Amino acid sequence: MLMNKNTFAKHPPMGWNSYDYYDTTVNEAQVRKNAEYMAEHLKEYGWEYIVVDIQWYAHGAGSQRDRFQYIPFSGLETDEFSRLQPDPERFPTSVGGKGFAPLAEYIHSLGLKFGIHIMRGVPRIAAHLHTPVKGTNVTADQIADPSSICGWNPDMYGVRNTPEGQAYYDSLLELYASWGVDFIKCDDICNTNLYPNHPFSGRHEIEMLAGAIQKCGRPIVLSLSPGPALIDKAWHYEKYANMWRITDDFWDDWKLLKDMFRRCELWQNHVSEGCWPDCDMLPLGKLGKGFGQERDTKFTPEEQQTMMTLWCIFGSPMMIGAELPLLDEPTLALLTNREVLHLLHPECRAKQVRLTDDSSVWVSLDSKTGSVCAALFNLSDSTASVSVELDELLETARACKALPDSEDPVSLSALCEASDSEELLPILQDLWTKESRKADSRTLTAELPAHGCVLWKLCR
Repeated sequence: MLMNKNTFAKHPPMGWNSYDYYDTTVNEAQVRKNAEYMAEHLKEYGWEYIVVDIQWYAHGAGSQRDRFQYIPFSGLETDEFSRLQPDPERFPTSVGGKGFAPLAEYIHSLGLKFGIHIMRGVPRIAAHLHTPVKGTNVTADQIADPSSICGWNPDMYGVRNTPEGQAYYDSLLELYASWGVDFIKCDDICNTNLYPNHPFSGRHEIEMLAGAIQKCGRPIVLSLSPGPALIDKAWHYEKYANMWRITDDFWDDWKLLKDMFRRCELWQNHVSEGCWPDCDMLPLGKLGKGFGQERDTKFTPEEQQTMMTLWCIFGSPMMIGAELPLLDEPTLALLTNREVLHLLHPECRAKQVRLTDDSSVWVSLDSKTGSVCAALFNLSDSTASVSVELDELLETARACKALPDSEDPVSLSALCEASDSEELLPILQDLWTKESRKADSRTLTAELPAHGCVLWKLCR
């Protein structure tokens, strides 16, 4: 019986990813340190995944930072069946063929889940050495497609769409399941942008990965990178994956954050249980040590709050990029606001009411309780007022139900009826500041700093 992949990620996955701070250099001790912090400070708020990002298999990764991010044709750790293994120097518990099993076991002992980054394809070194593919009578060179090479990381060849190619992916997932992997971020697959005339050339490998997950018997979340995902292929991502990047790498640059409002509007009707368009990682706190210079995020406090609000109300997966033990109190407060994080629950759905060059308005409906939240964003470079008509907000909320054919939740209906009277205008509870005020008219207005926002829960 096939597993239902949508049950693997009923809500957007929340966790930590090593890339923004460590790039290619993360080691076992550092992963354990971040996992321990998450278990102590973040787990109770829903944060649960610890993900080891790119090149955990590469010898000397990051040692030529002045010349390369990914060292061309560097030494890679592989097993006898053409499968990558952790670099034993950085991951000492992997020695003796144990792979990531000991590290995953430790992560699980903390009540967390373990994930890894992989590149689409088969290691080029395995193809050149003609090493075997498990369960077949062929070697890696016979399943490799040498015309399919990632444009920014030369570690892999694409895999041909053949039974032997499928067997390779089956053997990979068999291995990862034996290690206890709960999450896979596969790169160079969501948008194979090296080939502008064929940006979806990895389609068959998405299908192979999904099929291999089904065969391995372990519910492993499948995340696809990098973006931007192709909106005309939304049906394909939804059928085979749990997450897919709607952007290229997202960093702490206001221009990228402002553009995310457009991207979220494009993808807002494709958010559902087990299917999560992904805004990419949260570049908060301390970043960049593996890139050669540790630094604080360039986002202002207002921009950080705007990012958290948008990611939550849209329903994006949430992966922290910072070094967790170095989080300061304001950043930790952003990550542990229960009412804001509740917007990620599967019963909550949201729509963008309006988007202009200077502002955005979103509304979210909790289909279970009927509660309505509104987010007003100032996208301009100076302090400005942002307004929305209450009637428009509530009408849009009616269309946000998780089940389109379900009846209006009682609370929403009551809020709409009450709002017909000026005397019964809603109370606006600010979910960030915890302050409340009664709406003074049917036009809801907030005075907001540059790049700032307000997130209200509307109450009778």
